[in-house]
Amino acid sequence: MKPRHKRAAIIGGGLTALAIVVALVLNAFQSNLVFFFSPSQIAANEAPRDRAFRVGGMVEEGSLQRAADGLTVRFVVTDTAKTIPVAYKGILPDLFQEGKGVVAQGRLGPDGVFHADQVLAKHDENYMPPEAAEAIERAQHGEMPSLAGTMKPEP
Repeated sequence: MKPRHKRAAIIGGGLTALAIVVALVLNAFQSNLVFFFSPSQIAANEAPRDRAFRVGGMVEEGSLQRAADGLTVRFVVTDTAKTIPVAYKGILPDLFQEGKGVVAQGRLGPDGVFHADQVLAKHDENYMPPEAAEAIERAQHGEMPSLAGTMKPEP
């Protein structure tokens, strides 16, 4: 083989290896993306049924129900326009309470109930996740976002 052909083969092999590495990294990143949806977007069937995502808004007053086992809770998340029932089994954050901001991560069940794996509560009286605040603001003004959601990498 001539040196020119060896160089071309090495460069071609290097580019192929680089393409494979980039494809694997992008695939791993894509599988860790978690999208955020408001209750209005979920009601409009914009949320995926086959993968995890986040829903956020306010915990509706009077909607918190605790099961006898002490770990299972059900509550309703609202953006003031639409509501979505949420079921969660685990220990809720200390700052979780009705009428306050919340973001839950999980999957939407075939029964229309959002089954959360993780529940995040606000930090203080003035804090609300930016996505949830924006969704509530849009819902109050009767606007429906045209995009499916915002991308947030899973921590």
